[in-house]
Amino acid sequence: MYNLLDGLKIIEASSFVASPTAGLYCAQFGAEVIRVDQVGGGPDYHRWPVTEANDSLYWENLNRAKKSVALDLSSPQGRELLQELVQATGQFITNFPAEGFLSHAKLSEKRHDLVTVRVMGWADGAPALDYTVNNAVGYPIMTGVGPEPVNHVLPAWDLLSGAYAAFAMLAAIRRREQTGEGSEVRVPLSDVAIGTVANLGGIAEVLHNNANRPRLGNAVYGLFGRDFVTKDNVPAMIVVVTHRQWANLLSALGLSNAVESVETKRGVSFATDDGLRFEHRDALYPLFEKAIAALDHVRMAAMLDDAGIVHSVYQTMLDAAHDRRLVVDNPMFTAFNANPSGFSYPAAGAFGTIPQMERGDAKGAPRNGEHSEEILSASLGLSSGEIARLIDTGIVGIAT
Repeated sequence: MYNLLDGLKIIEASSFVASPTAGLYCAQFGAEVIRVDQVGGGPDYHRWPVTEANDSLYWENLNRAKKSVALDLSSPQGRELLQELVQATGQFITNFPAEGFLSHAKLSEKRHDLVTVRVMGWADGAPALDYTVNNAVGYPIMTGVGPEPVNHVLPAWDLLSGAYAAFAMLAAIRRREQTGEGSEVRVPLSDVAIGTVANLGGIAEVLHNNANRPRLGNAVYGLFGRDFVTKDNVPAMIVVVTHRQWANLLSALGLSNAVESVETKRGVSFATDDGLRFEHRDALYPLFEKAIAALDHVRMAAMLDDAGIVHSVYQTMLDAAHDRRLVVDNPMFTAFNANPSGFSYPAAGAFGTIPQMERGDAKGAPRNGEHSEEILSASLGLSSGEIARLIDTGIVGIAT
């Protein structure tokens, strides 16, 4: 946790991954992010993974460092309270529909400088999920080796959209500081996905070739990189990204002469050409497979480390959770006990490291409605009696 955004207050009304991620990143850098949910929790409040008591570990970690207000959003008064909170605060992150009671046009009637960042499915307002957008842009057809599509388990477009939305919030605030004008920034998952494909050269590639990229399994496109298995049956990924690494890899594995023979037979030189190493992988892979299969993993890893070669074993997520470098000794994590679920485990803080600042500990997630009374009093000036009446009538929820 860092206090780079200290003094910035944001209302968040969202669910699932992308929109809550935007709020999380802002909170991890010091913003006061107030999540407003339905009393009892929104549609993602019990999303898996869950504990035996049905507490969502997913929700708990996407909403760390935030505050929680619970309102009955099915009632006109609950919706009005959310509108008033957004207008009083001036910054709003949401994935609610672009039209309706949380439209920017409606909200900005009483707050002309309001900044709204809205995560969407498609730009035209149609719904979409990470998994359906990913299918639309073509990646499952490029993954794996067989004829069937292979879905990725990582919600990449949700996460990229969340990060982009956090960036968009700060960009819109900067513009407001310069002009005094508010704005709405819409961030559709579909545009983030296809825009990223374009930024990586994918659109240009398929149009230039008038063909799709072939499926490569675990081979890295355009580079020398693939999984290899050691003598003690440890699969490891090895990737060469510089010409020096290539020379060092040949030297470490004693393959300089064998590779030179391939170069002579095929009339090429691999020394300074990533693409040629990839194109001629049919001749190169068997040489490396044999050399690596003669080494146990500990020895191979030491050799590659000495040579400055990028490599990694395949770990399960449970392995990663116990990995000293990734988690146990990583200062990004804080051993956290006060989780709403009651389960104690390492909690992630801000991903970035600022050497000039002291890193604060990760913070906990709120319980649904934990800060309802505090926020309604501080932000809307409601009296304790008014808040009590709203609680008694079910318009406002509080943590129990």
